[in-house]
Amino acid sequence: MNDPPWEEVTDRSPIDHVRWGGVELRPGSQVRLQPRGGADILDIALQGKIATIETIEQDLEDRMYVAVIVDDDPGKDWGRMRKIAHRFFFSLDEVEPVDAGSDSTEG
Repeated sequence: MNDPPWEEVTDRSPIDHVRWGGVELRPGSQVRLQPRGGADILDIALQGKIATIETIEQDLEDRMYVAVIVDDDPGKDWGRMRKIAHRFFFSLDEVEPVDAGSDSTEG
């Protein structure tokens, strides 16, 4: 199988918003993390955490993901610099929009 031309990967327009759960999500939106799957240590540690969307990404199969920075991460500035271990990717079905007027504390 041939890989797509490099231009196809780099020439994608940035995604500024997506509708999910009846809410428009965009960079800066807050979400509650609900990782699914293997329940590894990272899934357990991030379950229920509030995070802020940094970017919205789309892979070559047109699946949508959000890159988030966990709000209570003391290293969140590193996440903004796109350093590993401080910026996490989740599919849309793994995040729950947080209403602007609701209590965003965990629990």
